[in-house]
Amino acid sequence: MDNKKEKIIRSAIQVFKEKGIEKTKVSDIVKGAGVAQGTFYLYFPSKLAVMPSIAEVMVKRIVEAMEEEVKPEKEFMEQLEQVVQVAFKITNDYREIYALMFAGLASSQYLSEWEKIYEPYYAWMHKFLIQPKATGVLRENMDVDATAKLLIGLIEAGAEQSYLFDKQDEKKANQKQKEVLEFSKNAICK
Repeated sequence: MDNKKEKIIRSAIQVFKEKGIEKTKVSDIVKGAGVAQGTFYLYFPSKLAVMPSIAEVMVKRIVEAMEEEVKPEKEFMEQLEQVVQVAFKITNDYREIYALMFAGLASSQYLSEWEKIYEPYYAWMHKFLIQPKATGVLRENMDVDATAKLLIGLIEAGAEQSYLFDKQDEKKANQKQKEVLEFSKNAICK
């Protein structure tokens, strides 16, 4: 990614957090990025056009965290638990950015790009599920592509309910995390 574009995205995240989407102006974003306003428009036609790039940054962080934290030498059940833990941790750590991202994407025409943006995460989950299915750990009739998307949706919904919508205390969030894990195990395992 171009250095100027990265600066614009980082600045947009910060300014959106501070001022909110409605009150943010492109001039605020470029000031924080240290670039000219014309430079902004080379990359983005509007302030909301930055939202897919913010989402791409978050998906990249998720995939990197999964690759780092999910240990392939562990049994599948332990790996699945690690997947759920990582997703909940990232949602908690970046709750403000997630809230901005969802608000920005929902208020723009960019919501349709969501599947494309999430493709690296779907690909990671597909890879995560394919070997356990081949070795008989997972249901024989399971569609790996569909399950990868559904599993990500389930895990993220649980994490978002805990940290974005309900702002639950840690005990309730941990309980929801356990329920998401149990539900996932029961849905995909033999």
